[in-house]
Amino acid sequence: MEVINGELLKPAGEEKLGIKVTESNGVVDKEIIKTRYGNENLSSSVHFSPSSNSNVNQDDPAGDTTKPEDIIAVTPKINGYRQTIQPDFHLPKPEAPPGLSPSPPSQPYENGDAVARSKSLSESFTAVDMPSIGKFIKERSNSLSERISKRFSSLKFDDGDDDYMNNKVKSFDSGVTEFKISGLKVVVMLKSNDEEEQIKGRVSFFSRSNCRDCTAVRSFFRERGLKFVEINIDVYRQREKELIERTGSSQVPQIFFNDKLFGGLVALNSLRNSGGFEERLKEMLGKKCSGDAPAPPVYGFDDHEEESTDDMVGMVKVLRQRLPIQDRLMKMKIVKNCFAGREMVEVLIHHFDCGRKKAVEIGKQLARKHFIHHVFGENDFEDGNHYYRFLEHEPFIPKCYNFRGSTNDSEPKPAVVVGQRLNKIMSAILESYASDDRRHVDYAGISKSEEFRRYVNLVQDLHRVDLLKLSQDEKLAFFLNLHNAMIIHAVIRVGCPEGAIERRSFSSNFQYIVGGSSFSLNTITNGILRSNRRSPYSLVKPFGTGDKRLEVALPKVNPLIHFGLCIGTRSSPTVRFFTSQGIEAELRSAAREFFQRSGMELDLEKRTVYLTRIIKWFSGDFGQEKEILRCIINYLDATKAGLLTHLLGDGGPVNIVYQDYDWSINS
Repeated sequence: MEVINGELLKPAGEEKLGIKVTESNGVVDKEIIKTRYGNENLSSSVHFSPSSNSNVNQDDPAGDTTKPEDIIAVTPKINGYRQTIQPDFHLPKPEAPPGLSPSPPSQPYENGDAVARSKSLSESFTAVDMPSIGKFIKERSNSLSERISKRFSSLKFDDGDDDYMNNKVKSFDSGVTEFKISGLKVVVMLKSNDEEEQIKGRVSFFSRSNCRDCTAVRSFFRERGLKFVEINIDVYRQREKELIERTGSSQVPQIFFNDKLFGGLVALNSLRNSGGFEERLKEMLGKKCSGDAPAPPVYGFDDHEEESTDDMVGMVKVLRQRLPIQDRLMKMKIVKNCFAGREMVEVLIHHFDCGRKKAVEIGKQLARKHFIHHVFGENDFEDGNHYYRFLEHEPFIPKCYNFRGSTNDSEPKPAVVVGQRLNKIMSAILESYASDDRRHVDYAGISKSEEFRRYVNLVQDLHRVDLLKLSQDEKLAFFLNLHNAMIIHAVIRVGCPEGAIERRSFSSNFQYIVGGSSFSLNTITNGILRSNRRSPYSLVKPFGTGDKRLEVALPKVNPLIHFGLCIGTRSSPTVRFFTSQGIEAELRSAAREFFQRSGMELDLEKRTVYLTRIIKWFSGDFGQEKEILRCIINYLDATKAGLLTHLLGDGGPVNIVYQDYDWSINS
C-alpha cells in the first residue's frame, strides 16, 4: 500500500479499500476497513490534521481534497494490534532523535512481512510518537507538582486540632512556625504588625570599646531587632572629631535617629520606661535618611595618619642595593641570603664618607632597630667575617602572617601603644561578632569586617617594636592579647585543627614577627608567659640557650594565665582581652567565670571532683592536687565552694577526675 499525493493506491491483488471518516476535536480520522493484504486481515488508520485549506466531505470520501502535508502517519492493524509499516529495506534506516536509544530494527521477510520483535517494556510501543513523549513528560511533571501542592496544602491546620498543633508546629508564640515533613523542613516567619511598617530612616550611634553604656545600647537595639550603624571611635579614630562637632563633647554613647541627635543611655532608658519609644521611633524614622546623618563606616579606607620615617631608612635602602647578598658556608652549615660584616662596613665608608669606626657604630644601630641580625644571634654587629642578614631574609618569614611582602620601615611605635590599639580593635570585633558571653565567635563575619582589615594592617607595626621597654604587667597583657588575637587570625586563615596532634602543628606554624623575632602561639604560651617551660608532652623548651627572646620571657609563672588564654575550642576559656592597669583583677575574673561555667563539677555521693583537663596538662604550674582544690575554692560560687570545703575538711578521701576536652571550634 502506498500514499502518493494524499491518495491511497491499491496494490496488485488487493481488494477495494473502504474508508470510514470520523471527526473528533477538529481532527479527521479516516479508517480503512475490509482490506485484504496477502493472507492477513488488515485495517489501517490514516490520521489527518486538517489545514485551513482542507476540504473534507464526510458523506463522499471520493471528494476528499486533503493535502499531503495534512497526513501525519499511516498505521495498519494486524490481528488487532497496531503496527508500523516498514519502509523498503533498500532505503536508509531513520536515526533516533538525540536522547532516545534507538530500537533494533525489525528484519523483514523476503515477501515483506515484518518479523515480530521480542517483547520488553521499552518495546511495548512499536511506534515512536514524539508528541506523545512530550505529552507524557508534561503529564508526569504536572502530577508531581500536584502531589507536592497537596502535601503543602495538607499542612493547613484547624484551630481546634490540638494534637496537630502540638506535633507539627513549634515556636508559634515566638513568631516562627516550623513544619516537619519527611525529608523536608519548612520554616515560616510570621510578620508582626510592627515589622510590616518599614522603618525608612537609620539608627546610628557613636561608641568606644569596652564601654558598659555602649554595650547596654547595643543590647537594647538587638533585643528589638532594630538595624543600627555603630561607629566605634577607637577603631575609626578620625570620627571622634565629627562626634565633638555634632554633640559638643567626646562622651559616648551618642544616638542619632537620621540626622537628629537623640542622646545617650539616660535618654534611651527614660523613653523606654515611659513606654513611648516605639512611637518616637516611628516619628523620627518615618522619613528616609538625609545626607546630613552620620555616615556608616566604609570598608577599605584607612584613616590618614602621619607616620614618621626612620632616620636610618636611607642607609638601609643603599645597603639593600649594594651588599652582595648570597648563600655562604659557616660552621659546616649553608647560611642563606647573608652578607659579611666587613662588606657592610666598606659600603658604608664608600657611600657615606665615614670612618671605619663610625661605620661599625652605624651597623650596631641597625641591629638594635632590627633591620639586620646575626645569622646565629651571637652579637649585635662586628667588623670582619661575621655573617648577617636583613630581617626580610630570615628563614622564619614565610610562616609569619603579619608579613606582607616587606618589613615596616617606619619609625617603630612604642610596644605599649601598639598593644593598646590591638586591645581596642579586637574588643570592638568581639562586641560585634561574638555572643554576649563570648563563648561563640562568628569567624566568617570577622573575616569580612572592616575592623579585622584594620587589625591586619595594625599587626605590621609589630615588626620592629622594642619589647624590652615593657613593664611586667604591660608584657603580661601584651602577650595575652597577642595570643588571643593570633588565634582568631589563625582560625580565619588556616582553619581550626580537630585534635591534639593537629593542634601541635597549628600552634607552632602560625607565627608573627614581633620585635625582630618570630613568635608562634606555642612560644608565646610556653616561652614567654610560662617562663620558657616545656609544653605538654614535649621534651625540649621553646627557647634554647642564647636565644634573645629569653630576655622578654616573664620571670615567673602566674597560673591564672591559663584561664585567660583562648585557643578557639569549646572547652577552652572564653576569648577576652586585657589591660595592663587591671591585669591581675581581670585574670581572677576570667578564672572565676571559667570555673563557675564548666571548669569544675562536684559529685558529693562519690566524693569526686571533676576538673578541666587544662589543669592536668599544666600541673607543674598549679602544684599538688590538694593545693589546686584549695586554690579553686576562691573562684567558685557559694554552693560549690561550700561543698568542696566540706569534702576537704572531713578527712575523707577525695577523688579527682579530669574531664574530656572538646576540641571543636567555638563558632
